[in-house]
Amino acid sequence: MKKKVTIDGIELTLSHPDEISSEWIGQKRYIQQLLAAWMVVDSTDIPMNPRLIGKPGVGKTTLAAAAAKLIDKKIYIFQATVDTRPEDLLIVPVIASGNQITYHASSLVTAMIEGGVCILDEGNRMSEKSWASLAPLLDHRRYIESIIAGIKVKAHPDFRLVTTMNDDASTFEIPEYIHSRLQPQILIDFPDSEEEYQILKTFLPFAEDDILKEITKFLQRAHKSGEKYSVRDGLNIGRFVSKRVSQNSNYKSDEALFEAVKMILGDEGIFYLK
Repeated sequence: MKKKVTIDGIELTLSHPDEISSEWIGQKRYIQQLLAAWMVVDSTDIPMNPRLIGKPGVGKTTLAAAAAKLIDKKIYIFQATVDTRPEDLLIVPVIASGNQITYHASSLVTAMIEGGVCILDEGNRMSEKSWASLAPLLDHRRYIESIIAGIKVKAHPDFRLVTTMNDDASTFEIPEYIHSRLQPQILIDFPDSEEEYQILKTFLPFAEDDILKEITKFLQRAHKSGEKYSVRDGLNIGRFVSKRVSQNSNYKSDEALFEAVKMILGDEGIFYLK
């Protein structure tokens, strides 16, 4: 049963929090920077709204979730798209039985009410019109206004927001008045060799160690050449190799690795196996 709250006479149905893997390995400075942005150091201070910027697959969402877990906050993820409308971000009217209209709070507004952390994923896919609906939330006012429900919702003092953005997948330019509200910018880079190996080992405990080391070398070569291949690609490669070898005990792991890279990244990826 979903939780309901009443604000100014309007009943809102809240969203459920998200449960995601939140183990962050290495590069602890990113966690520290994010937590610092969220801190409140004085009664006149307010938390900041940082954005995590990096290539797809470097772990921006995992980082945000790990930081939320460290401060014991529930996590609410809102996936932004080019079709995201202001009402999608805030409160959505739903026709219930008997043609009655009920109002459902988005994951973002639910986080505001519950004092949780909202991860606004891939925020640079949204249009300016959608961002404009968040302007009063991202400054000292800390509220949103739903035209559809006819109410204002103030953010709980414990509410925190972080936006993730892919640095190569922006669909819309972020307007300057929003840009200045989404600070600081935390630039997430690829992990180094030891960190990348530890990530693979943590999430693929069933994979052969030699294969994980070869995948790590592959990824590091690709990083140095400016390729966009990420640890997410490495996890997919390692997972597929393990499945193929388990499927046929006579299938050599290096052959499976070659096959996996070709299938997941294409012929151009094979170059970095050498």
